Amino acid sequence: MKVLMFGWEFPPHITGGLGTACFGLTQGLAKKNIEVIFVVPKTFGDEDNSSIRLVAAEDIDISHTKFEMEEFWRRIQYLEISSNIIPYVDPEEYQRLIEQSELEKTKYNESTTARKFKFSGRYGITLMDEVTRYALIATKLAVSQTFDVIHAHDWLTYPAGIAAKMISGKPLVIHVHATEFDRSGENINKNVFEIERRGMIVADKVITVSNLTRNIVITKYGIPEEKVITVHNAVDFGNDYKFDEFNKKVPEQIVTFLGRVTFQKGPDYFVEAANKVLKKNTNVRFVMAGSGDMLNRMIRRVAELGISHKFHFTGFLKGSDVNRMFQMSDVYVMPSVSEPFGISPLEAMRSNVPVIISKQSGVAEVLKYALKIDFWDIDAMADSIYGLLSYKALSNFFIKYGQEEVNNLKWENAADGVKGVYESMISNQ
Repeated sequence: MKVLMFGWEFPPHITGGLGTACFGLTQGLAKKNIEVIFVVPKTFGDEDNSSIRLVAAEDIDISHTKFEMEEFWRRIQYLEISSNIIPYVDPEEYQRLIEQSELEKTKYNESTTARKFKFSGRYGITLMDEVTRYALIATKLAVSQTFDVIHAHDWLTYPAGIAAKMISGKPLVIHVHATEFDRSGENINKNVFEIERRGMIVADKVITVSNLTRNIVITKYGIPEEKVITVHNAVDFGNDYKFDEFNKKVPEQIVTFLGRVTFQKGPDYFVEAANKVLKKNTNVRFVMAGSGDMLNRMIRRVAELGISHKFHFTGFLKGSDVNRMFQMSDVYVMPSVSEPFGISPLEAMRSNVPVIISKQSGVAEVLKYALKIDFWDIDAMADSIYGLLSYKALSNFFIKYGQEEVNNLKWENAADGVKGVYESMISNQ
């Protein structure tokens, strides 16, 4: 079986869990003898493509005839995003992108009949232009490649998936890693919502990363229950992962938050809980690893509370730095307001770190040996942190059984679920 798969990022060039999940899933599918053509906007030359055929959209020649161009625009409705959507960047990066906006617009102002398109591969000013060009390139791939199934990850690639399905007639699976309701709460961008909803409607099957997300897809997007399948994410136990003892260089215990510093991830609740813990235990340092639109606000709040000397902001971490951060940690906290799944707790457990997760996360569905709290309950969060730091027997219990639990959450198991979805679509053709 061969799959034409569309993604927006691939390790090591990632901004969060999406690229990590795509990497793990494709490795799992390779072990099931499924060949994957994985398309990204651009490649950088240092990606691990041992399990897939990695294709850069910007390398694809799209010398379309006038008829082909008209057919594309007839079939694909382009939804203009009125505001600048730049997820996953901090305020300083946002300002830099704004200042470069005119340069970006000039750089990417090719005509629609150009032989090749340029892609930044970023979540930048020209994001929606790139989404549209990416979808156009999907039409070329749909007629030039041989495949059995189309698989599109996250909303940025849904138009590409639709385009490939319309041109090839092959079945399409939309993989929902997050929805606009997760990113924005109830104050959604209606145009992004429509892109997501259109993808789900056109798709033959919709895969969600948790039952929590499945419920949102059914209730908020109006997708029939029988069309939506949950396949939980997993954690990578690649041969390159090594457990090392790192010298913390500080005598205190370390409690870590690692993720985008945005509304969705609940960083403000982590800060408030940290303040409560420090009133009872001063032998602890808190780390907020990540970047995002709430970062400056969190820095100000930490200063207001007078706990700056016990609080560290590392910025965005990836690769070996993530592993090192986990291995230096005594407790990991994921206080997400809305988390479709959440791979980071699994990575922490892999590093022998006890975890505290919000009940409003998909990963809470598959973990038994994790402390679970409501994201808004900072008293419960603080008590959980204090308990794990203060009572070694409690911490060791969650470390021991958490490690055993996470060992069973393999990407090969997730690949089995995805393969089953593929086979059901093919058999219904």
